[in-house]
Amino acid sequence: MPVRTLLAVLFALFPVVSFADVAMPDTPAGKALSAFLDAVNSGDRTRQESFLEAWPSRLSVNDIDEWKKVSGGYDLLEVRSSDPTNVFFRIRQKIRGVEEAGRLQVSAESPVSLKMVNAWRMPPGATWEPITLDDSARAKVIEGAATILEHFHIDVKTGERLAAELRRRLAGDEYRDIPYGDWLAKKVTADLRGIVHDDHLQLRFNYWLTSADSTAKQAEEESRQAVAANCFFDKVEHLEQNIGYVKFNAFAAPEACSSKASEVMNSLADSDALIFDLRDNRGGRGGMGEWLASYLFAKRTHLSDAFRRADNVTTESWTTPDVPGRKFLGKPVYVLMSSRTFSAGEGFAFVLQGQKRATLVGEPTVGGSGTIEFKPIDGHFTVVVPTGRVTSPVSKTDFVNTGVIPDIRVPADEALEVALKLAAQSRLGSRPEAGTKP
Repeated sequence: MPVRTLLAVLFALFPVVSFADVAMPDTPAGKALSAFLDAVNSGDRTRQESFLEAWPSRLSVNDIDEWKKVSGGYDLLEVRSSDPTNVFFRIRQKIRGVEEAGRLQVSAESPVSLKMVNAWRMPPGATWEPITLDDSARAKVIEGAATILEHFHIDVKTGERLAAELRRRLAGDEYRDIPYGDWLAKKVTADLRGIVHDDHLQLRFNYWLTSADSTAKQAEEESRQAVAANCFFDKVEHLEQNIGYVKFNAFAAPEACSSKASEVMNSLADSDALIFDLRDNRGGRGGMGEWLASYLFAKRTHLSDAFRRADNVTTESWTTPDVPGRKFLGKPVYVLMSSRTFSAGEGFAFVLQGQKRATLVGEPTVGGSGTIEFKPIDGHFTVVVPTGRVTSPVSKTDFVNTGVIPDIRVPADEALEVALKLAAQSRLGSRPEAGTKP
């Protein structure tokens, strides 16, 4: 079936949806966006299935339903077209009023399919600016990223190696004909991580511009979201045999969530043992790990040292001697880890292990690079670069590349069961040696 004929059939199945005063481009991409938003906003499974049948893609009905659950549906605020197969759009969540910026692409060939649709939450007060890239713009981004890596990466030789490789790929036209910032960011990120195994390394891109005011509002919004998400404390409970259990999947900023963390620790203060479950923890903000650790030490304790290359300064991290409520002292602590545990999650386990305050159970962690910084290239592109290294004041070692090695190594899905057995044994005064499975 010719493309025009097929599109005519699709448009008949999914007529253009009216979104207030927003004019939808009369293009295949515009029609697909209209149909997609209609499928999301309807919340109707039959309409969602019909959309996926008409516009084949990797999306599932559950994916579309998730868009609906998170947003409550969308109001379309603005659309801009770059070519018949692409549209940029700005939308607003009906639940929270949060604005998002995105891009949708359909195939140029027949049969027409939905190649991608994605949206990114905009900071409050940011200015939407959809852009496309030419050769000059791409070269400036790559050179900017290379320069940042050279000057700031914690390991001088690694930074120089990454920079040289980016410039080589640019000269070899590997980034030629990538017109969209999100595509270029994804490609460069994959290239960097292919050279050095470090999940911190990243080139980020936004379809908006921020100001000092919008950055401050973004920080406020992130804090509000963390509080709304219970500061990422997923489970806090007393298990059998009076064992406290805390599962948290990220470290929130202590400015917003230290009170919640104190509440959690105080609620478990009477437990005979305590288990921190970090198997799904992917890191987060600095400071919260030190705050939680402060409940585990009677005296002010030196946890770690962070060295920053740019200013050749080492910053010491210590517990806070006086925290609200009661501390958890003189009783065993266990930390559950997995191959997914990353960044600040690794750091928390690392410092407790170094001070011999916890027994680590599970799998070796990712092996994040320590402290990171966000270095802007311009208003749209930012390099996430490892600028510091965290070491133990006891062993003088770090966990870069190796990950944090558990005291008792077992598959992650068995870690809780093993920790519970260890806790039970500790109550009886026996304990297996490190490296063995009870």
